[in-house]
Amino acid sequence: MRAELEAAVGDIRSSVALLRRHLDWDHALTRLEDLNAKSEDPKFWNDSQAAQKLMRERNHLQQSIEDCRKLERDLDDALTLIELGETESDPASVAEGEAALKALQKRARQVELEALLSGEADANDCYIEINAGAGGTEAQDWASMLTRMYARWAEQHGYKVEWLEESPGEEAGLKSATLRIKGRNAYGWLKTESGVHRLVRISPYDSAARRHTSFASVWVYPVVDDNINIEIKDSDLQVDTMRSGGAGGQHVNKTESAIRITHIPSGIVVKCQEDRSQHRNRATAMAMLKSRLFEVELQKREAASAVTEAGKSDIGWGHQIRSYVLQPYQMVKDLRTELQTSDTQGVLDGDLDAFMAASLAARVGSKRAGVN
Repeated sequence: MRAELEAAVGDIRSSVALLRRHLDWDHALTRLEDLNAKSEDPKFWNDSQAAQKLMRERNHLQQSIEDCRKLERDLDDALTLIELGETESDPASVAEGEAALKALQKRARQVELEALLSGEADANDCYIEINAGAGGTEAQDWASMLTRMYARWAEQHGYKVEWLEESPGEEAGLKSATLRIKGRNAYGWLKTESGVHRLVRISPYDSAARRHTSFASVWVYPVVDDNINIEIKDSDLQVDTMRSGGAGGQHVNKTESAIRITHIPSGIVVKCQEDRSQHRNRATAMAMLKSRLFEVELQKREAASAVTEAGKSDIGWGHQIRSYVLQPYQMVKDLRTELQTSDTQGVLDGDLDAFMAASLAARVGSKRAGVN
């Protein structure tokens, strides 16, 4: 146990050191002071666009610095608690300190990975689109399971989930669904989930109890703000209205308010039925389209910079990234990182951190994967 705790302390200290190097600690502190001083200037908000940009930088830098300091404080507190417990022969205090160290080790790895979320839109909210593949009810049920999985993951991490669109299957499940995940680094964490997800199980819809393989596609793209200029011509758009689908409830309705917009040059289609107002649904759909076009541009840049790297092709849309096998054995395996687990129910209930961390670490080229 002592060796295990020493390893945990070493991991935490390594994470803190990496964070300090990544931030360029002295420069980060100076820059934060400068941003704080600028924000107190009475003329700061005269240019609201520039002010918002600086405030986003300030808030991100302040959070990163505080994350690092909190790791150091919590490490000192845990070590002090263990030392006092050993000195006073108090096993309860020792156990509490050891538990705190283990929890802190996990948190340090997450903070370390978050520090590497330095992409252009990593800090943004994001949209997730899930679409059932061929296979009728079986594939549509799988799309519904994936939608629930991502909603559960987001809620477990304190993110807000908004349901923007869902198209129900003929018998069960979903043909498609679109969620907006709101919170810090939502896109950074979820961006590696884009791709094709494969399910193998005994179908509950097959009276012969045969094993079926189903596919569903996931597309993740960032919510972009008005500071990113993306020109969309009205002549390039086909706008259709329709009645909202689904089983009813707070995020769907039965009026002619749902909007579908097709961007003709790219073939991108977005849908929104969140609101009873057709006007607001159209505005949301246009924001989604703008974000999709921005994500396409981000992918082009990534592809160009990674053209010489083997293995990059399996990250993109249209490629299978993960298999979920429920029969004849239990296993979820990521085909990019080779990470796998037998806790299939945990994964389907939203326990995706290990897979996201491994994919992110591989993508940014971290030497420490941050997962076991």
